[in-house]
Amino acid sequence: MERSNFRAVRPSTIGIALLLSGIALPVRAEAPWSKAVAGFDAYAHKLEARLDRQHQSGDTTLAPENRQRLRSRQVLIEKLAPADKPDLPGAMLHHWRGTAFAPGATAGDFQRLMRNFTSYPQIYAPQVLRSTVGAHDNDRYAVTMRVRQKHVLTVVMDTAYDVQFGSLDPRHGWSTSRSTAIREIADAGTPKEHALTEADGHGFLWRLNTYWTYEERDGGLYLQIESISLTRSIPTGLGWAVGPFVESVPRESLEFTLRKTCDALKQKNAGSLK
Repeated sequence: MERSNFRAVRPSTIGIALLLSGIALPVRAEAPWSKAVAGFDAYAHKLEARLDRQHQSGDTTLAPENRQRLRSRQVLIEKLAPADKPDLPGAMLHHWRGTAFAPGATAGDFQRLMRNFTSYPQIYAPQVLRSTVGAHDNDRYAVTMRVRQKHVLTVVMDTAYDVQFGSLDPRHGWSTSRSTAIREIADAGTPKEHALTEADGHGFLWRLNTYWTYEERDGGLYLQIESISLTRSIPTGLGWAVGPFVESVPRESLEFTLRKTCDALKQKNAGSLK
């Protein structure tokens, strides 16, 4: 796995104009090809195998030199580039990792927070609009959420996830969230609201897996989150205009989730989160 540093780049005025006019992103995007989905699943399998080895050994991915930076409230965000690029015709894979430190928080605090799915609209506002839990079996949950992403365009999606929790000991644990369904919602919040099929949607998000790892030490909780997502590819010849914008969405969403989680743990530690 090769790492590449990320520097936020704002889209050019021309890029935004193309996006809004519909030239850069056509009205509809084809559904992801089976080969692209298979490539994503294979990539996820390799990632989960690596994380499983890490979790079972009790090893964390936090280098000692980073701990001081994290304890000074810095949030570390990095883009991960696969050494062997998967074959994803018509699609793009995004892999990001974020690390933070929540002073005063415990592993138990994090477990209770993340299992309280009905509170997600308060914790992760304004992105999460509603969240419900379906089937529940010990450490495994079926969760549905309506989410809203606003990046020049506003996109509303109904999403479903298979979420699992695990722990090595009282101070080390992890969770895995795999998307099982993602539907873009047209005319959300109006009488005309309806779900678009995968073939009719714009392809803003086809798949999303999220992996948390946490470790309690140094008077707080180290948190690390990795996310991999599958989106439509950028039309040939327009990457210079809209590429930086499109690729910023997964990064910004991951950082938002990590910071909001740290904020909620801080409130919990202060006794203000129910």
